[in-house]
Amino acid sequence: MHPAEIVERALTEDIGSGDVTTELCVPADRRASGRFLVREPVVVAGVELLPLLYDDLQITAPSGTCLSAGQEIANVRGSARTLLTRERVALNFLQRLCGIATLARQYTDAVAGTGCRILDTRKTTPGLRQLEKMAAHAGGVTNHRMGLYDAVLIKNNHITAAGGVRAALEAAKESNLPVEIEVRSRPELHEALDCGATHLLLDNLSPAEAKEWIGIIGGRATVELSGGITLETVRAYAEAGADFISVGAITHSARAVDIHFELDTPPACPAQAGGMRNVD
Repeated sequence: MHPAEIVERALTEDIGSGDVTTELCVPADRRASGRFLVREPVVVAGVELLPLLYDDLQITAPSGTCLSAGQEIANVRGSARTLLTRERVALNFLQRLCGIATLARQYTDAVAGTGCRILDTRKTTPGLRQLEKMAAHAGGVTNHRMGLYDAVLIKNNHITAAGGVRAALEAAKESNLPVEIEVRSRPELHEALDCGATHLLLDNLSPAEAKEWIGIIGGRATVELSGGITLETVRAYAEAGADFISVGAITHSARAVDIHFELDTPPACPAQAGGMRNVD
């Protein structure tokens, strides 16, 4: 789904037949400006969506920027009604996507210097995959396949349904796409290598087991590790010799970070000169 369509759907969902509070309380001709500020350290992501929400906009922190508490992501100007009506949609996107980018950066920092790369997964919010993978990339993660169509990843159930490792790999040769296969046991590992597999997925191993299996592989294939790997354990897995580590938590469990929108109206309006804040 194109980002413009995602944003339009979000606006329709939130505004519906109209923002009754803003239309009742705020004069139609009132002008205002506003700033998106972070209340905690974040890695910025999602600012590419802001031009789809605002016409008069200045992005002060591009995606991938590290910000400290109190720093600004962007500022906007325009009709006070428009700024207020679109505030929550803008914050929902920024808080979610910056949260993903921030967690992604924590994982990439944790394996720095090992030569291992962190991958995202397809464990994304339905309809938001493109945005969430964009956010993961802003945090330094390497995007894995976007969907079921752009790479072959033979997992346990595929092996079972195909009739075994060899049968699955032979069938996958018909594709010109990259081919990766998950192996569940030592016999499957040896069979995959004997069949010429060049990219192996090892799931749910301990760091010690992963190191042992990677030693058996001996550079004959690139290795991806996955399965319950956390910030506390990811470096041990990287040091076991993995080329890649995939982490579903980066997209399915990232915490929304604390970002707020600070609205100001011209000083000619004394009642609002101190600014307004929508906490909904």
